[in-house]
Amino acid sequence: MPQIAPAPDPAASSATALQGERHYGMDWLRIGAFQLLILYHIGMVFVPWEWHVSADEAVPWAVLPMVAINAWRLTLLFTVSGFASAAMLARRPALPPFVRNRVLRLGIPLLFGMIVVTPIQPWIQLTTQRGYGHGFGYFYLHDYYRFAMFRGMPLPAWQHLWFVFYLLVYTLLLAALRMLPPGVRARLRRGVERILWGPLLLLLPIAIGIVVRLEWMSAAEDNHNFLGDWVAHIRHFPAFLFGYLLYASPNFWRTLRRGWPLIAAVALASTVLEVWIAWDYPMTRPITSSMRALYQAARVVQGWSAILALIGIADHYWNRDLPWRATLVEAVFPFYIIHQTIIILVGWLLLGSGITNGLRLLVLIATTMIGCWLFYLVGRRIPALRPLIGLRPITTGKADP
Repeated sequence: MPQIAPAPDPAASSATALQGERHYGMDWLRIGAFQLLILYHIGMVFVPWEWHVSADEAVPWAVLPMVAINAWRLTLLFTVSGFASAAMLARRPALPPFVRNRVLRLGIPLLFGMIVVTPIQPWIQLTTQRGYGHGFGYFYLHDYYRFAMFRGMPLPAWQHLWFVFYLLVYTLLLAALRMLPPGVRARLRRGVERILWGPLLLLLPIAIGIVVRLEWMSAAEDNHNFLGDWVAHIRHFPAFLFGYLLYASPNFWRTLRRGWPLIAAVALASTVLEVWIAWDYPMTRPITSSMRALYQAARVVQGWSAILALIGIADHYWNRDLPWRATLVEAVFPFYIIHQTIIILVGWLLLGSGITNGLRLLVLIATTMIGCWLFYLVGRRIPALRPLIGLRPITTGKADP
């Protein structure tokens, strides 16, 4: 691989990387990542995979775009969240306000979501797939708050809001690391930058990821059960920390600014390989163990290279402000809270309707976007609702970071 960055200068001051300026490209990447997640969840209605609700007739080829983004879509969210955490701490370095802000801004919407937003999701899945015969009212009053497994499903359920809980825990761990003496933190940062200089920023995480995936967790997948979800933690928490370090790291930015086109080529090539394997083997023949290993390795390569490439693209092309950026950044979290409930509810209402999958897709996209915007626009104007959907008190009058 051509050299894409010189070795880091240990004396370089990482605090001057962004010179206190907002990186609009990372804002746009955050907006795009969450919108892509919404489209992914709409796609889950059509693929022949088990989900909360599925269309009357699956679309086999729909797995291709899903596979193309599946390896990095969630890890990218944690990366940009780590970057946003660093930006908040750069503006207000004191830890107590930061921790209080994160606990309130993430914890309150999580509880609100589990009590109000998500309960309809397990009820629909239980009634359509697992033979549950009671109405939603009975389910909510008698079965939802079991705090136990019920027909193979943990209740109450955080559903897609698992991301919020994981992010809250990762943020608290970051705060604990920030309590280390400044000299220790500076040495740790310099150590990471020395290890991940130049091509190693791409190659070393991939090498470690392939070994972990093939030798340790060859058959394991994310399960969203926090205490036992090691596959997710191994992938997402380091990405969160990388996003945090990236904010003020001249060495990482130098590597990405010089190398993102080559990294993007690696991401594209691994995506093509992964999609080809995903299409050919399940559709035409049983997958062999060697091809399964190649598929898993391609996912690791694609997952990390795509994230680095997207950051480089965001930095190169998108680092500029536009009138709607602040509103879209603020709307990201409310959209995330409500989107999956809308998708599952509308998908359930469309079951047995006889409409084509093309029309079903258009209805899902339209209703999800309209519902998300209504949830955000109404909630932001009612002071009592703002904390419930993850927004600052109305007195600040500012968009979220």
